[in-house]
Amino acid sequence: MIKLSVNINKFATLRNSRGGNNPDVVKAAIDAQRFGADGVTVHPRPDERHIRYHDVREIRKIITTEFNIEGNPTEQKFVDLVLETKPHQVTLVPDALGQLTSDHGWDTIRHKDYLIDIISVFKKAGIRVSIFVDPDIRMVNGAADTGTDRIELYTEGYAKHFAGGHAADAVAPYVAAAQKAKELGLGINAGHDLDLDNLRYFAQHVPSLDEVSIGHALVCDAVYLGYENAVQMYKRAVSL
Repeated sequence: MIKLSVNINKFATLRNSRGGNNPDVVKAAIDAQRFGADGVTVHPRPDERHIRYHDVREIRKIITTEFNIEGNPTEQKFVDLVLETKPHQVTLVPDALGQLTSDHGWDTIRHKDYLIDIISVFKKAGIRVSIFVDPDIRMVNGAADTGTDRIELYTEGYAKHFAGGHAADAVAPYVAAAQKAKELGLGINAGHDLDLDNLRYFAQHVPSLDEVSIGHALVCDAVYLGYENAVQMYKRAVSL
């Protein structure tokens, strides 16, 4: 079964635009679980422009499903937060400081030694580790050498080509990357720009997919369709 982890960052973006605590991101996490999500994802950035470090600590107290924290481990503040809150999974992304959103995976060959070291820090704490990678066989092979438990396939390229009417070509590199990851004993997550238009096709064709993490599109759909309904629709899209 493919699991759905709901990224609630956009609730925090809306809250922060006005001040106060509306919408309440802790309630957003509670409701995501109540509505059927298999997990909750947050991505605290150093400037705390959406999810704040305090939010992460508060959400950890109420989580009943899987908790996934994303971020760049080059920030010691992030590393300390993960070790303090001990999520079920940490997803490491190579974001630059101030970057609007994640836009590429790790160069697992160039940064192999660094990744080996930082991944071991989290694994020693009993936290499952996933690293962001592009659908490139070389990067998947490199990921296996770092000691990571899983990879998260960065799916913006898929989404763009799918929207252009090239579904088969769009998904092909992800199929190959997933097959290689499975061969190497890696778990497989996916995320970025997956939505109700392209998710089912992706889930049907990419083998051995463990989890998708979806935030922006799901929250946008929730504005029109309702939060509970949106979560359920995304769940159905990955229920093969």
